[in-house]
Amino acid sequence: MESDLLPVVPGMQDEDEAISFLDRVLEDENAFYLEDAECLTPTSPNEHSTFPSTPKGESESDKGLLMRKLVLSGVLASEEIYINQLEALLLPMKPLKATATTSQPVLTMQQIDAIFYKIQDIYEIHKDFYDNLCPIVQQWDNQTTVGHLFQKLASQLGMYKAFVDNYKCALETAEKCSQCNNQFFKISENLKVKGPKDSKEQPTSVTMEALLYKPIDRVTRSTLVLHDLLKHTPSDHPDYALLQDALRISQNFLSSINEDIDPRRTAVTTPKGETRQLVKDGYLVELSENSRKLRHLFLFTDLLLCAKLKKATVGKHQQYDCKWYIPLADLVFPSPEESEPIPQLHATPDHEIEDMKAKISVLKSEIQKEKKSNKGSSRTIERLKKKMFEYESWLLLSSPTIPFRIHNKNGKSYLFLLSSDYERSEWREAIQKLQKKDLQAFALSSLELQVLTGSCFKLRTVHNVPIISNKDDDESPGLYGFLHVIVKSAKGFSHSSNLYCTLEVDSFGYFVSKAKTRVFRDTMEPEWNEEFEIELEGSQCLRILCYEKCYDKSKLNKDNNEIVDKIMGKGQIQLDPQVVQSKNWQVDVIEMNGIKVEFSMKFSSRDMSLKRTPSKKQTGVFGVKISVVTKRERSKVPYIVRQCIEEVEKRGIEEVGIYRISGVATDIQALKAAFDANSKDILMMLSDMDINAIAGTLKLYFRELPEPLLTDRLYLAFMEGIALSDPAAKENCMMHLLRSLPDPNLMTFLFLLHHLKKVAEKEPINKMSLHNLATVFGPTLLRPSEVESKGHTNLASDIWSHDVMAQVQVLLYYLQHPPIIFSELKRNTLYYSTDV
Repeated sequence: MESDLLPVVPGMQDEDEAISFLDRVLEDENAFYLEDAECLTPTSPNEHSTFPSTPKGESESDKGLLMRKLVLSGVLASEEIYINQLEALLLPMKPLKATATTSQPVLTMQQIDAIFYKIQDIYEIHKDFYDNLCPIVQQWDNQTTVGHLFQKLASQLGMYKAFVDNYKCALETAEKCSQCNNQFFKISENLKVKGPKDSKEQPTSVTMEALLYKPIDRVTRSTLVLHDLLKHTPSDHPDYALLQDALRISQNFLSSINEDIDPRRTAVTTPKGETRQLVKDGYLVELSENSRKLRHLFLFTDLLLCAKLKKATVGKHQQYDCKWYIPLADLVFPSPEESEPIPQLHATPDHEIEDMKAKISVLKSEIQKEKKSNKGSSRTIERLKKKMFEYESWLLLSSPTIPFRIHNKNGKSYLFLLSSDYERSEWREAIQKLQKKDLQAFALSSLELQVLTGSCFKLRTVHNVPIISNKDDDESPGLYGFLHVIVKSAKGFSHSSNLYCTLEVDSFGYFVSKAKTRVFRDTMEPEWNEEFEIELEGSQCLRILCYEKCYDKSKLNKDNNEIVDKIMGKGQIQLDPQVVQSKNWQVDVIEMNGIKVEFSMKFSSRDMSLKRTPSKKQTGVFGVKISVVTKRERSKVPYIVRQCIEEVEKRGIEEVGIYRISGVATDIQALKAAFDANSKDILMMLSDMDINAIAGTLKLYFRELPEPLLTDRLYLAFMEGIALSDPAAKENCMMHLLRSLPDPNLMTFLFLLHHLKKVAEKEPINKMSLHNLATVFGPTLLRPSEVESKGHTNLASDIWSHDVMAQVQVLLYYLQHPPIIFSELKRNTLYYSTDV
C-alpha cells in the first residue's frame, strides 16, 4: 500500500494510527459516521497532515468521491487485518491434520473438521476480494469502479451461513479438546496474528476462541461499509446501482441468519477497539437498602454490570441505568463462613404468595373467557392483562429466597435473591469460567460506562421479564397435573461421595424445588430408584440437580443458616406435552458435567390423579369408607391416621417442607400395602421409613377416600359458609357444619386439625405455615367425589380454580380457630341452621 494513499487524521502521527482509527469507525456500529471531508481537516496548519485541502468551489460530489477513497482505504486496512486473523487460525490446521493419521494424533479428523469448518473457504473469498481491491485503490481516480467487487463479495456471503450454523459446535469442540489435550490447549491459547505489511508491529498472541468469533463479527457488520460507500457515491456514478444490489443481498442474508449470534446483540466494541462480548444476562432480584429491586444483570467477558430499565419517555428509545459494575478481575465469591449475615428482611408470608397465585389464575381464566366470547372487548382484555402483569411482577419480586452474594474485593458486597439453586449455580459457573482467563483490573471512565450501558438494550438476550403476561398467545401454556418421576441411578463421578438429587419445575415464571432423593452414601454409582409425584402448575421444564452432601457443620451459610452442599452437576429437559402425556413411562438420561443421571417419567392430568375410586377390596383401609374402617378397628380415629401422625410428631415435625416435599412413591406404596394387609411389621416399617414417605402416605389415605373426609353431602354448604361476610353468621354456620359430620369423620378431622396446628408452631424451622398446610390438605379433605363434583367444579386443569381456593379457605378457617373440642361442639346449642 502506498504511503501517500491514506491522509493522516489530526492528532495521529502516522498512517498506522489513521488506519486503526478508520477501522474502528467502520467496524463500530456505535461510532459516529464521517459526514464530510472537512471534519478531518486540521483547524490550523499541521506539518504532519498530508490531507489534501479542498479547493474553493469544489463540488459536494468531489468531496463525496474523496470520502470514497478514505472509506475504501479503511476497508483495505480492515481486510488485511481480517485475513491475517484467518491465516493465524488456519496455521495449526495442516499440522493437526498431519498428526491425525499417526499413532499419536492430537485431534481426530472429525474434531479438526468441526473446529475449522469453512474457514479455508472464507479465507479464499476475502483474499480474492483484497487482491482485486488493492491495486484499484492504489491507482485511484474519481471514475474508478469497485461496485462489482462488493457485489461479488455479497453474493458469497452464503458461505458464512454454514459457518454460523456450525459456530457453537466449533467452540464446544475446541473447548472439550483443550480440556482433554494439553498440547492442543497450548496451541489454542497462543495463536500468533501478524501485523499489517510494512509495519513494525510484532505478532500479537490471540486465543482460538477469539479468532473463531472474528467471522461472526465480520459478517454481521458487512452492511456498515456499504452504507458508508453509498452515502459518498453520487447516484449517477456507475457504482451506485451495484452497491445498492450488494447492500440488498447483504441485508437479506443477515435477516436470515440466527439473530442470537449477531455481535450487535452480543458484543460491543470498547473505545480501545477491543471486543467486549455479552456472555449471559437475565432478570434477578437484588436486595438493596433492605428492599427488593428487580435488576437486569449483564455478564460481559471482563465485567459484571447491574442495570435497571429506565421508564420509557415519549419519542425516545428505552435505556438502562447502570447501578454498579465489577471488573471480573476484582469479583470474588465469599465463602459461607466469610459472608456477612443478610440484613433483617421481612420475608413475604407464604399465604400472600399463594393468594397472589390464586388471583393470577382467576385473571387468566377471565382473559380466556373474554377471548372466547364474541363480545369480548379488547379494552377489557388489556385491562385484565395489565392487572395480571402487576400481580405477576409482584410475585416475581416477592418469591425468591435463595441468597447469591458477590463481592468486589476492593469494596462493597452485593446480594441477590434467587428462586432456584440451579440459577445460582449457572451464574457462578459462567463467572468462574471467564475468570480462568488472564483478566486485568480496570476502571471505566464515565464515558465508557455510558457507552456500555447504552448498548445493553440492544445487546440483551433476555428481552422480557419471565412472566406469563409476556408470553405470546400461541405459546404453550405448559402442563397442569402431576408428573411422576423415577430417579434411577447416576454414573460418571470421579470419587466416592454422599450423593442425592433434587427436582425442580417452573411455576408462575420461576423455578421451585419439588422433590429430593435420599442420600446414597460413599458411592460412585448411586442407585436411588425413587419415584416422586410432582404437581405441575403450567410447567414446561424439569431440572435435575445432583449434590454431594456436606456433614461439616462449620460450613454453615450465614445467609440462611443452612449447610452448603456442593452441586456436582445439573441438567434440564423440556416437558413436551406430546411426549410426556403418553400412558407409558418415558426413559431418559440427563448429562451434566460428565455425570449421567437416568430417570423415567410420565404425566397424568389432575382429573385422573385426583379421582376418588372406591376400593374393590373392603378388607383394607385405602379407598374404604372411614366409618367402615373405624367400626372394624373399634376405634374413633383410623389406625393409619394415628400411627402416621405419631411418627411425624416424633421425628418429622421440624423437617423442612414436611407434607409439602414429595415422599418416595415406592416407599409410600409399600406402606400402603402394609396398612391394607394389616401387617405385623408396620411399626418397624414406620420407624425405618423416610419421614416424607410417611407424610405422603397420610395424604394419600385422605386423597383415596371414596368420598372426602368432610363429605360430599356437605360440600356445597361448606362453600357457601366460607363465603359469608358476617363473622358471627360464618362462625355459627361453620361450627354447625362440623356438628353435622358423622362422628368418625368429625373425630378424625379434629385429630388431624390438632396435629397440623402443632406442625405450624414449628414454622420458623419447618417453613410450614397454617396457610401452607391448608393449601396441601384443603383440596384433599374437601374435593368431592366424581359423581358429586360434576355440577360445581371448574376445569380440572386449573389448579387455582375458585373451588380449590375455597377448599383451602375452609381448612384455614378451622386451623386459625381456637381449639375445637368434640364434646363441647356436640353439646353446644344450635344458633344457626342450614338445610343440609
